[in-house]
Amino acid sequence: MVVRRGEKIGLPPKERHVRTLSARRSANGEQIKFDHTTLATLVSRVEVQSNQLVTSVRPTNDTAQPTVLSIPWRKRPSKRSRKILLPHGAFRKQIRPERIERRVRLISAIARGRRWLDEIIAGSITDAKQLAKREQCTERQINLTLSLAFLAPQLVKAAVEGRLPRGINIERLRDPDPNWATQFQDLGLTPIS
Repeated sequence: MVVRRGEKIGLPPKERHVRTLSARRSANGEQIKFDHTTLATLVSRVEVQSNQLVTSVRPTNDTAQPTVLSIPWRKRPSKRSRKILLPHGAFRKQIRPERIERRVRLISAIARGRRWLDEIIAGSITDAKQLAKREQCTERQINLTLSLAFLAPQLVKAAVEGRLPRGINIERLRDPDPNWATQFQDLGLTPIS
C-alpha cells in the first residue's frame, strides 16, 4: 500500500490532521516546529508494509538522492485479546473465554437476580413464593437466580467483559459462598486485586 502526500492513512477522525508538535530544540538550540506544511515539504512518500513504514524524505538539494527511512511498525490487531481469569495452574494459551450466548444468559440472570432482590428489599414482593407465581417458575429457580445477586463484583465485571474462562457459567455461579474470596477459591480462580 502506497500513501501519497496529502492522503490520510486510517487514523481516527480526531487525529486525521497532523498536529503541531510541541516545540523542540535543534542541535544549535533553535526552536523547531513541525506542522502539516513542513512535513509535506520534507516527506515525498510513505509506504505501509506489513512490518515497517518506508518513508522517503525529499533531498535538500537537486542532486542528492532521497533518503529512505525504514521505521519498524506493526498494525495492532483489530480484536483486543481479553485478560481471562486463570484457574490455578492453567496456562493462558489453554484457556478460552465463555461463548457469547452463555455469557449473555449469565449476565441476564445476574441482572434478573439483582432486580428481584431490589423488589424484595423495596417491599413490592414479599417472598420467593409470590415472585415464583409472577414469573411462572419454581421457588427453587427464584432462589438460585436471587443468589447470583451476591456474586463478587469482580466476578460480575469479568462476566460482563467476557473474561470468565469457558465452563464458568450460571450453574457454577449459583448459590455462591457469601465470602467473595471464597467464591474465587470455589471456582478455582485467582482472585483479582
